[in-house]
Amino acid sequence: MGIHDFWLFLLAGALLNITPGPDMALIIARSTRDGTRAGIVAALGVGVGTFIHIAGAAIGLSALILASALAFAVIKWIGALYLIYLGFEIIWRSALKTSEEMKSSVSLPSADLLHVFLQGVLTNALNPKVAVFFLAFLPQFVDGDAPSKTAAFIMLGLFFDTVGTAWNIAVAWFAGRLATSSAYARLKVWIERAVGALFVGVGIKLVLSERT
Repeated sequence: MGIHDFWLFLLAGALLNITPGPDMALIIARSTRDGTRAGIVAALGVGVGTFIHIAGAAIGLSALILASALAFAVIKWIGALYLIYLGFEIIWRSALKTSEEMKSSVSLPSADLLHVFLQGVLTNALNPKVAVFFLAFLPQFVDGDAPSKTAAFIMLGLFFDTVGTAWNIAVAWFAGRLATSSAYARLKVWIERAVGALFVGVGIKLVLSERT
């Protein structure tokens, strides 16, 4: 299919997938706050968001966004404000819980799984830096004389997305298991606030970022 150095691609992709970022922060926050199932649903949402970037890059939408300063700025601000909103939401919900509740209860509340799924999709899809990544990374492994560069691009993207989704599901499972432990109950409020602060920080960094 016109793909070269495939095993190098898988290795590099795996290393990139395990690097912490807003997607992983959302999955951990959902698993620890709402249970493993919610974390897995968030991971699946992130996977769909990644596929949106893959499809967009394959048909040239990402290149168009990068070529247009206005389009890039609009997507950047929407994504940044959404991440900042998520961060403050997590911090606010954590602040509403009393320290006694955090110590005495390890039961996890139910969550609207459709809302969680859409959060995963939007967290990834509204991050223009992901579009930049796909346009810069995936073409390095496509032959110049490939019979269909679009097909090769999509195939690489699907492999990358599959590995990333598998990793995120594992993260959701581990975080969900941690959330049910008594030790975590004492640390939960601080972990949630740290995750919320990470979202706010990533959102601010995104606002300040350039196209290059």
